Amino acid sequence: MATNGHGPARPNFLVIVADDLGFSDCGCFGSEIQTPHIDALAAEAGSLRFTEFHVAAACSPTRSMLMTGTDHHIAGLGQLQEFTRSSPAHRGQPGHEGYLNSSVVALPELLRDGGYHTIMSGKWHLGLKPEHHPIQRGFDKSFALLPGCANHYGYEPEYDDPTIEPHRFLETGTRALHVEDDHFVRNLPDNWYSSDGYADKMLAYLHERTTEEKEKPFFAYLPFSAPHWPLQAPDESIIKYKGMYADGPDGLRLRRIQRLKDLGLVAPDVKPHPVVALPKEPDSWENLDDDTRQKSARAMEVYAAMVDRMDWNIGRVLEYLKEIGEYENTCIFFMSDNGAEGASYEAMPIVGDDIMAHIAKYYNNSLDNIGRGNSFVWYGSRWAQAATAPSRLFKMFSTEGGCRVPLVVKPPQPAAGNNTISSKSGVITDAFCTVMDIVPTVLDLAGLKYPGSEYKGRPITALRGSSWKNFLDIMATDAGSRKQPIHATDYVAGFEIAGSGALRRGNYKITFVPAPRGPQKWELFDIEKDPGETTDLCETMPEVFRELLELWEHYRKEVGVVGLAGEFKRPMPGDPTMAPVDKFSDPYSWIKYIGKPEITPKELVGIIPDNVR
Repeated sequence: MATNGHGPARPNFLVIVADDLGFSDCGCFGSEIQTPHIDALAAEAGSLRFTEFHVAAACSPTRSMLMTGTDHHIAGLGQLQEFTRSSPAHRGQPGHEGYLNSSVVALPELLRDGGYHTIMSGKWHLGLKPEHHPIQRGFDKSFALLPGCANHYGYEPEYDDPTIEPHRFLETGTRALHVEDDHFVRNLPDNWYSSDGYADKMLAYLHERTTEEKEKPFFAYLPFSAPHWPLQAPDESIIKYKGMYADGPDGLRLRRIQRLKDLGLVAPDVKPHPVVALPKEPDSWENLDDDTRQKSARAMEVYAAMVDRMDWNIGRVLEYLKEIGEYENTCIFFMSDNGAEGASYEAMPIVGDDIMAHIAKYYNNSLDNIGRGNSFVWYGSRWAQAATAPSRLFKMFSTEGGCRVPLVVKPPQPAAGNNTISSKSGVITDAFCTVMDIVPTVLDLAGLKYPGSEYKGRPITALRGSSWKNFLDIMATDAGSRKQPIHATDYVAGFEIAGSGALRRGNYKITFVPAPRGPQKWELFDIEKDPGETTDLCETMPEVFRELLELWEHYRKEVGVVGLAGEFKRPMPGDPTMAPVDKFSDPYSWIKYIGKPEITPKELVGIIPDNVR
C-alpha cells in the first residue's frame, strides 16, 4: 500500500459507472439479472446500498458533476451536447460549451497534484477536441470513448455515401471513436466488445504500473458504455435470459416492485406511478402481434445480457485487486449515470421514419440476430419503466425515475488497529445525496483539500456537494442507522434536463414534466411518503409550493438554467429552423471524419484533428 509521504496508507479509489442502468437492474436492487459481483460488493461488511442517490437525468451532465462536484449547468454540460448543438436557445450560453470548461477543476487533476496515479478506461463524453480529452483533465493514462454511445462491437456499415450518412440523428451514436492518451485510436483491438475491452484496458493499466507508480495510491475510473443502446451482447450472455421476458414489461414491472419490497428498498405500501406511454409507441403487450412481442422480449434479453456481462467484467477487476493486495484499501463506488433509457425513436416526429429506414437498410434486426454487432435496437419506454418503478418515468426527465439511481459504496478498510469498520453486511441507507458529493468525499478520504476559488491562476467555482466522510464513519459503528442523514433538512438540490426541472428540499420536491409525458406545469410531492410522484400537493400545501418555486428561481439564476419546456423552442431533429452550427465549430459533426481523410471535406482538412494511430 502506498503512503507517498502522507503518513498511513491513503486509500485507492475505483469509480465504476454504468450507462443508462435502471434503479432495479442489479440483483442487490431487486433484479432477476445475474450481477453476482455487484451483489457481493453490496453485501460486504461496511458496504452500503443507497436508496436516495440522485444524479442528472442524462449521462454527460451527470459525468460532469461526478468529475467536478458542482452543477452541470456550471461545469459546461448544461445539456447533452447532442441536444445543445441543435438548440439555438442553448448554443453559446455559459455552461453549455459541451465540455468541462475553465470554471471547474476536475477531480483527477486534484488527485494527481496530490500524489495519486490516475487512470481511466471507458466512456468520457465530456469533450471531443484534443484539448478536452481525459489526459488534459488530470488522467495519467486514459482509453476513452468520446461520443455518448457507439456500436459495442465497433461495427460500422459500408454506407452508400459516407459523406452524408449515417443519418444526422445517428452520426453521434454509431461510430466507436476512442482516444488513448494523446491520440485517436485508428483500430480497436481484435474481437472488440465494449465492456470486455474497457475492463481489459483497466487491468492493463493496473498491471503495467511502474515501480514509482505503484508507490502511489491510484484513482481508477471505469465508466462502461453498457447497457446504453444499441443493445448488443455476446451470445453466451444472451442465452442465459432466453424466454425470461416472454410475459412482457408489465409482468417484469410487478416482479421488480415486489422484489424491491422484499429487500426493504421501498416501503411495503409504496404507490407506483402508472406507466406512461404515448400513442405512437408500442401498444400494451396483449395487443401486440407475436413477432413484435418476440423481438421486444429479445431486446430485453439482450439488455439483461449487457448488464450481466458488465458485472462479469467488474468481477475481473475486483478479483485482480484482491490478487495484488490492493482491494481492502480501495474505496469503491458503483453507480448509474441516470435512469433507464425509455426513448422510442421510431415514434419521433419528423425523423422517426427516416431513422427506421436507415436502420432497415444497414442493419439486420431479424429475431435471431438482435444483439449482434450488425443489429441496432433499443427497448423503449415500457421496459424502462419496469426498471425505474415504482418511480415516475425515466432518463431525460427530472423525476425520480430519471434521477434516482443505484449506488453501492464499499469504504476502504480502516488502518491496522482501527476497528471502526462495521460488522453489519448489506446495509441500506435512505440518506438523500447527489453525485456532486463524490468529489468532496474522495478528496476528504484522500486527505486533500479543494483549492477554493482559484486553481493554477484561473478562477474556479465552489463545490456544491458535501463530503460523506463523517457519515461513513458513523455508519461504520453501531450508532449508524438507515435514517442517518448526509445533508441538513434545509439542503436544496435543483435539477434540469431538456426543459424538465425539479427542486428538492427535505422531503418535499417540485417537479416539472413537459408535455406530452406530463402536464407541463409544476407539481409538489412529499417524496418520503410518495416516491412515485403520484399525488400533487400544490393546492393542499400552497405555502410549501410557493417556497420551493422561489428556491427554483434562485437555483436557475445561480447555475444558468436556460428555461423550462415552453420557455424555449424545443429542438426537433429534422426541423430546418433548428439547424446546427456549421461544421467548422461543431466537433460532433467531425466524429465520422476523424481518421478518415478519404471522406473528409476539403474545407475541414487542417481543422479536424489528425493525430490518429
